[in-house]
Amino acid sequence: MRILLTGVGGQGTLTATTLLAKAALLRGLDVTSGEVHGMAQRGGVVESTILLGGLKSPRVGPGEADVLLGFEPLETYRALPMLRPGGMVVSSTDFIDPMGVCLGKEARPDLATIQAAARACAGGCLFLSCRTLGEQAGAVQSGNLALLGAALAMQFFPFGPDALEDAVRATLKPAIASLNLNAIALGVEAAASQTSASPAF
Repeated sequence: MRILLTGVGGQGTLTATTLLAKAALLRGLDVTSGEVHGMAQRGGVVESTILLGGLKSPRVGPGEADVLLGFEPLETYRALPMLRPGGMVVSSTDFIDPMGVCLGKEARPDLATIQAAARACAGGCLFLSCRTLGEQAGAVQSGNLALLGAALAMQFFPFGPDALEDAVRATLKPAIASLNLNAIALGVEAAASQTSASPAF
């Protein structure tokens, strides 16, 4: 399985990648992980990969990703060519506009356009507000863990949200772990409510 994670600097994309890789390791899976492209500055594009099942290179090429996890919808949109036909997309709906959009010099597609593009090439899509779920959990930064919890709840991975919970407990300090465990639970609930309302998600 090839997993591509994408977001912008300051969102914690790489922390989410580390925790998801740790969850796979805790379930005895062979894991290869890498940062494809990163910008330390806030707002810069950050992409990372996790490959499960003994694949040696951390690279994911166009049309190869089985799962696309997008922590910002415009970055999800940009990464869609990396998804294999019938792959899965789980994305935040909360925009962090690039400077050109903020200054009114550029336009970005709206959420409906991004959702339609994702559904045209994916076998399953799930969009949720990570910011809202993070705030409900106790810290907006924990919204990324809500997205991971939602993705794992869809039973597409070879492990479930419980593995992610174990990784959080093993990796994070107790106070931070508690917030993130709350976020995972909220993500699982969000996935259940959306998929039950629309079986094709």
